[in-house]
Amino acid sequence: MKVGIVGIGHGKFGNRSDATVQELAFEPFKEAIEDANNLRREDIDSLIVGSVPEYHMQRSLPGVVAEYVGINPKSTWLTEAACGSGSAAIRTAYMSIKSGMHDIVAVIGVQKMRELSTEEILALMGRVGDVQWESIFGTTFPGYYALYANRHMHEFGTTKEQMALVAVKNHYYGSMNPYAFFQKEVTKERVLGSEDVAFPVNVFDCCANADGAACVIMTNEKLAKKFNDTPVWFEGLGSASAQMSLLRRPNLVEIPSAVEAAKQAYKQANVEPSNISVADVHDCFTIAEIMAYENLGFCEKGKGGKFIEEKQSYIGGKNPVNVDGGLKAKGHPVGATGVSMTTEIVKQLRGEAGKRQVSGADIGLTHNVGGIGQYTFVHILRR
Repeated sequence: MKVGIVGIGHGKFGNRSDATVQELAFEPFKEAIEDANNLRREDIDSLIVGSVPEYHMQRSLPGVVAEYVGINPKSTWLTEAACGSGSAAIRTAYMSIKSGMHDIVAVIGVQKMRELSTEEILALMGRVGDVQWESIFGTTFPGYYALYANRHMHEFGTTKEQMALVAVKNHYYGSMNPYAFFQKEVTKERVLGSEDVAFPVNVFDCCANADGAACVIMTNEKLAKKFNDTPVWFEGLGSASAQMSLLRRPNLVEIPSAVEAAKQAYKQANVEPSNISVADVHDCFTIAEIMAYENLGFCEKGKGGKFIEEKQSYIGGKNPVNVDGGLKAKGHPVGATGVSMTTEIVKQLRGEAGKRQVSGADIGLTHNVGGIGQYTFVHILRR
């Protein structure tokens, strides 16, 4: 039995001091219900929340979200896989529908991060690495990705200029996305001239912490047409893990969990990388998007820098990537990111992305990395 998406919703990402975490969750939930031909809340069997609890004062977040969006007494729970929590929640919903346990599941990815200071967030994220052997020495996310970038430069000749082009592209498309935190274009010179964070990573090579939420409503093929004339179907799902510590990884020029998850998803969907019309990938740092091109098979290993330089990831290129602005322009409310990616792919496959529309898009891909690659989820969807 096929599983598809019949409703999507997306809230504004950014500094959302105007809303509590449950209010953030309600915005896209309401929109998704309306999108699914005004689906009745009582028809929803279950709510799955993707989020990282450490960022919130409220413990047991699904409880307050379920109450606020009004689906009690239906089942609800939290799915957490660091920055991959939203896609982990979608995979969990897929499995629950595929098994026959549930018929209609709402997935909300939600995170409120801007109430914490940058220092507090850096400390929390640093502990996603191995606390015994790495984070005790002061590791940070920019520091980890600086290791990837330096090694990629050393082995393949990748340049800071090529990394900067990722930011230029994503801010260009983010300027057209009303949900994005940052809606202004940037120049390569502005990126390269921004303050150093961890060489060779500059401020403009990094995504921003954000508040925000997104929602998808999923169901089986028997019910899908009742709620949407153009459901979008899951064709392939990949999920893989990698060593907690970078010290134990086979190399620092790829994310092994991403390579493995992509293989699984392509095999299940029976497609090749060249068949992907549009992709949303995990560009937490500009080097991460370059590695994603390679890990997903859009280009050869070591050629990611050339791929962006030749504009192959723009609309009109070989594989358009992050034409919603990516994490770089949208911001990164960690639990919401994977669900946000999915809403963008659904819009693209429905032909509803406006100025950012990839003409004729029929197969889309999401690539959502948790932590520093400890988990990766790759989902392939078809119109």
